[in-house]
Amino acid sequence: MNLRERLQTALKEAMKAREADRLSTLRLVNAAIKDRDIASRGDGGDEMVGDAEILSILGRLVKQRLESARAYEEGGRLELAEKELAEIKVIEDFLPRQLTAGEVEAAIIAAIDGMAATSIRDMGRVMAELKGKYTGQMDFSTVGARVKERLA
Repeated sequence: MNLRERLQTALKEAMKAREADRLSTLRLVNAAIKDRDIASRGDGGDEMVGDAEILSILGRLVKQRLESARAYEEGGRLELAEKELAEIKVIEDFLPRQLTAGEVEAAIIAAIDGMAATSIRDMGRVMAELKGKYTGQMDFSTVGARVKERLA
């Protein structure tokens, strides 16, 4: 069962179980995916995006909610921060397990060694390799800095 089907099944189950919070989060996720589908059609691409793109969308949604929760906490709106954190838990049900710091470091070393990368000029290729293998499993904003450090 692909990720899109898992999301649809979870949406139906949330409707049947009358889980309002989970249902609203899953609807937001589906809306984001449909927006990307429509944008993809406009670009002359496939009608529906694949699992890799859906994982990217889910990762973006988690980041947005983390930033919102942080802002709400700073503003003293703890009930809104809790709602954002609850949405993150629902979204994370569909994301693959996040790699540990050691696993991320090992993946970086393997990608650099596998491509025989030696300079900062190879960074784009290394990052593309990592994104292809580990989409949704690591935070690429921090990984980029680590790869750059290793290649410098």
